[in-house]
Amino acid sequence: MYEVLIIGGGPVGLFAAFEAGMLGMRSCIIDSLPKLGGQCIELYPKKPIYDIPAHPFITAEDLINNLKQQIAPFDPKIYCNSKVISIDKVNNTFIAQTECGKSISARVVIIAAGCGAFTPNKPNLHSIGEFEKSGCILYSVVEIENFRNKDVVIAGGGDSAVDWALALSDIANCIYVVHRRSKFRALQANVDQMHKKASNNFKILTPYQLHSLIGRNGVLTHISIKQFPEGEEENIEVKADYLLSFFGLKMSLGPVLDWNLNIENNHIVVDQTNMQTNIEGVFAIGDIAKYNGKLKLILTGFAEAALAANSAYKLIYPEKPLHFEYSTNKGIQAL
Repeated sequence: MYEVLIIGGGPVGLFAAFEAGMLGMRSCIIDSLPKLGGQCIELYPKKPIYDIPAHPFITAEDLINNLKQQIAPFDPKIYCNSKVISIDKVNNTFIAQTECGKSISARVVIIAAGCGAFTPNKPNLHSIGEFEKSGCILYSVVEIENFRNKDVVIAGGGDSAVDWALALSDIANCIYVVHRRSKFRALQANVDQMHKKASNNFKILTPYQLHSLIGRNGVLTHISIKQFPEGEEENIEVKADYLLSFFGLKMSLGPVLDWNLNIENNHIVVDQTNMQTNIEGVFAIGDIAKYNGKLKLILTGFAEAALAANSAYKLIYPEKPLHFEYSTNKGIQAL
């Protein structure tokens, strides 16, 4: 049993765990992505953010690393690659069920899900589901050693595609980077480094796009690619043990829509004075929260996290007076 269940492991969710810890409450963070960080890590890890107080600029990746370091003394339980599919209230306890069958109990719930759960944009390829089931087609990298001495096709033109092409270049047998444009959208220094690596074992195929998957019983052997836009050249077949597809992510509220929350235009309506939803004990913060005058900024979400944590404490411990203290006076005491 946790005092606080935080749904969403982006910057605002992480700071909510810090604020809960400062109040002596044990928290659990659950996120649908394979690692913490939310949009910051999945969409723009290397790009600078300029409106975080006391940081003239900070990369999204560094911001998340700092937040993880900040919550470390409180040791929140973290579940990644887990999606909450239902929440039920039994007496004064919320019980969340995840897609993988895990049950998590908490006194309050703080939803910090950004614009909702992330799911990958998938290439439109015949029999893709068959190869997904066998693990030959992936949308993220969890264990880098799985690609040692393998032939890997990486599709996409953003930071994720370029970063993983570089990261796997010394592990994989052969890397094929497939992008339908000659210009990549990734950090230019990394794009330059990728072009320097071009060789017989590291091939950059542009402008091309995926055409079809070749294999048997879910085991991938080759991938056919074609010119984009279609030209006179014949399709090319390249050897492939894995396809890493990085075509971005789409966001959806998903099961949140079924939780009887007051939702307007895919946002959860909250009371701005305490960040509570229409259900007592359920709070929403960050981009997913809606109220008059809302500003969708990370720093706004940080303030909302502090407000929600303090409101949650008063709800969980109504008999205990909460004396506000500055962190400079209170310090940090691990749970």
